[in-house]
This record gives sequence, structure tokens and C-alpha cells, in this order.
Amino acid sequence: MKTSLDCIPCLLRQSLDAARLVSSSPSVHEQIVRDVLHWTAEMDLNQSPPAIAQRIHRLLRELTGVSDPYREAKDWQNRIAMELVPKFRAEVKSAKNPLLMAARLAIAGNVIDMGSNGNLTEADIQQSLSKALTEPFFGEEDRFQQAIAQAKSVLYLADNAGEIAFDQLLVEQIIKQVSPERVTLVVRGAPVLNDATLIDVQIVGIDRIVEVINNGSDAPGTILNDCSEEFRRRFAEADLIVAKGQGNFETLNNNPSNIFFLFKVKCAVIANLVNQPIGMQMLV
Repeated sequence: MKTSLDCIPCLLRQSLDAARLVSSSPSVHEQIVRDVLHWTAEMDLNQSPPAIAQRIHRLLRELTGVSDPYREAKDWQNRIAMELVPKFRAEVKSAKNPLLMAARLAIAGNVIDMGSNGNLTEADIQQSLSKALTEPFFGEEDRFQQAIAQAKSVLYLADNAGEIAFDQLLVEQIIKQVSPERVTLVVRGAPVLNDATLIDVQIVGIDRIVEVINNGSDAPGTILNDCSEEFRRRFAEADLIVAKGQGNFETLNNNPSNIFFLFKVKCAVIANLVNQPIGMQMLV
């Protein structure tokens, strides 16, 4: 998808949020916002929002000299998520349909997104998960179950730190049907926002149950021509791709591959695109 004019204020907010994470100096905040404003005046709106965000966050890291401004926040998100996972793993185990229960919880975990909410709290996370079964849900559940049952290989594109702990609940259910050696989980190739990287995988421990690779890119989505040759090969060969988060939807929604997108609708731009309200849990 292309970048909407309504995306620009969100991208500016992201840059200010990140600046405040790495510096307490108002002058530094001002410099970063001014530099980002200068660059956004010339940006190509035909690119996807994650492509624009990638450029902004590269600039931010260059200006601050901090390679991972969100590292402390990601560690906190991983810790909170891992504390909650045992409770929700029990919910999955006792559910009539464990696969769909795990999918709903994985989608609910998509609330852990500092691109859309820079002031995320533990209460936000707990509330999203607690309402996973009662919040609005729009999904092709039957088709998703059939696709999992028929897949010979699954490529699972992860999104954020913290959230990845709830992805593990869904991955555990997928490998029961597909087998562990036929499932590969993918994270970002370098830090951007609070997106998960290999460090987060190791903290959560999902690398102990399936193969994990990175996509070679620092975009907060999956821009295929920016990803590694190895990832592009895996992407082309996969029977089924499970793509978590709005960033992956924004970059792959026009891709003809067999993809299921799992995310929460977090802004008016996406709400208008999918014709569903903000807050809707999506499995499409």
C-alpha cells in the first residue's frame, strides 16, 4: 500500500517518541524533529509506510548514535509477556479449538506496538489479551485451519518484541499439524521500533521449538526487495505464510502469495482500507 497523508503525523510522533527514549535534552528532540520534517517534505508517498519509517528510523539512529533506541522497552515487553504466557497457554490447552484460540491470542498480542502507541502500558497488554475472545473479530477461520492442515511448509513472519511470546502459543499449535522442521519463524534483520530481532527470540525461547532466521532488513514490515536473498528464497518456496502485524500487512497486502495476515486494526488509514473499525482483530 502507498503512504497516506494521514500517516505523516504518526511517523513524526514515532521520531519524537524515539528521541525521548534516548535523550532528555529538548534541544536534541527539536533537532531530530526538524531533521525528520525536512526529510518528509521530499519523501515519496508511493512507498509503503514501513518504507518511510525505515528511512526515518535510520536517520534517528544516525543522529543519536544509539543503534537500538527501543532496547530497554523491548526487554520490558518481553518480560511482561513471558509472565502472562503460562496463563494463556492454559487457556489454549483447554479450548475446544486450540489453534483458533492461539490465533486470537497472538492477534491480541499485536497491541504491543510502539509504532502505533508509544505510551503502551502493562494494563494495555493485559486488557487486550483478556478481551481476545470478546472483542470484535473478523476472520477467515475455516480457511486458515484448512491452510494449516494442508501446508507442507510454513513461514511465520513475526512482528514485535513481547508480542513474539504470544506468537509462540500459535507456533506451538501449528507445529502439531505441520511438524517443527517445516515451520520457520522470521524476525527483522536489525533493530527498528520495537520490532523483534534474534535477541528477542532468544529471550522468549521460541528458537528452541522451530528454526528462526532474520530477513536481512531493518524495515518495520517486509519489503521484499530490501530483504536478503535467503529470505526471499524461503518466502517464494513456502506453502503458507503467516504474517503478523500492520507493518507486514502494509508491505505485503498486494502480494499474490498464499498469505494470512493477523493483526489488530490500529489506525483510520488501515480501518478504511480493510473496511473494519479500529480495534478489530483481523485474520484474513
